[in-house]
Amino acid sequence: MKKILSSNKKLKRICFCLILTMFLSLTLSSCNQKSESKTKKTTFSNSITVLNYGKYIDENMIKKFEKETGIHVKYEEYESPEEMYTKYKSGSINYDIICTSEYIIQKLMSENEIKKTDFTTLKNYHNIDPKILEINRSFDRKNEYALPYFYGTLGILYDKTKVSSKDVQSWDCLWNKKYNNEIIMENSVRDTFAAALKKLNYSINDTNKKHLEKALYILERQKKHVYAYMVDETADEMIAGNAKLALCYSGEAATAMDSKKSLAYSIPKEGSNVWVDSWFIPKSCKNEKNAMMFLDFICREDVATANFDYVYYASPILPVVKKQPKDVLNNEAVFPSKETLKNCEIFTMQDQKTTNYYSDLWMKLKAY
Repeated sequence: MKKILSSNKKLKRICFCLILTMFLSLTLSSCNQKSESKTKKTTFSNSITVLNYGKYIDENMIKKFEKETGIHVKYEEYESPEEMYTKYKSGSINYDIICTSEYIIQKLMSENEIKKTDFTTLKNYHNIDPKILEINRSFDRKNEYALPYFYGTLGILYDKTKVSSKDVQSWDCLWNKKYNNEIIMENSVRDTFAAALKKLNYSINDTNKKHLEKALYILERQKKHVYAYMVDETADEMIAGNAKLALCYSGEAATAMDSKKSLAYSIPKEGSNVWVDSWFIPKSCKNEKNAMMFLDFICREDVATANFDYVYYASPILPVVKKQPKDVLNNEAVFPSKETLKNCEIFTMQDQKTTNYYSDLWMKLKAY
């Protein structure tokens, strides 16, 4: 009987130990899960996902922002506004801040994809040039969707030793046979069609199908004379002397001109595009407080100066502009004059039908 009782006691001790071990294991597991969950939550709340054009920010400024705020920046790039739109609309990533061209911002506004934001609450909002805010009002009436980042024009970068300054006074030069295989065009549907439409004396926002077909026709005829369709590589190719003429953005032209003194920039007499690239907070934003901190940081004088020196496009931050030397301020490739801006149009939003039509024409051109 004692042996039986002794065995029962041992069995009870074993069972108790097993139960205690299981309990402690479950408790520790639960604590670990809570700890992991807390860590994930902390990491998530201290991060921000940014989408921007390629080569469009001084990477040291991203590191500076992270160091100052403790907020980790997940930074992504894209090449064209259309690519950005597709990337965002896929919904695979919850972007907190995006920078892009005004006509895509207009499109996203019409689709209710952008959060209304009171940018005036930013400490550095007063640094923004009212003149640029006024340009943005053409599509963002109350300046509550888009915050200006850089602006400029679309024009022609050319080699003064190989191209006559008279030739580049008109868009016709991009169709001149004497520059066969020495012309670079933008690998962007709106920009390339803008040059063709202006050559035909149409608006860059023309939606008339007959006019667009005429633009496609002359672009197809031009293609055999085109060296390449490019975006970020244009400046390097012109500096290397691989082409004589290039349709490009003003800031890119300014960068190339700094590297090669024989290069110059012209905005044809028919007029062109004035663009404003702006930041916005999309509906996918999960960290709006962090997003606003980033935007305030971008508008700060030292940060805006570093980004201007890196990108070399016209900055809307007044303290940056005021400390530039006269030769920079008088350079049309950097800061377009009031007269130039008056002769330029801002791209306006296209409806989906027109967008699809442009895309079809672009595919035909690239396949021609």
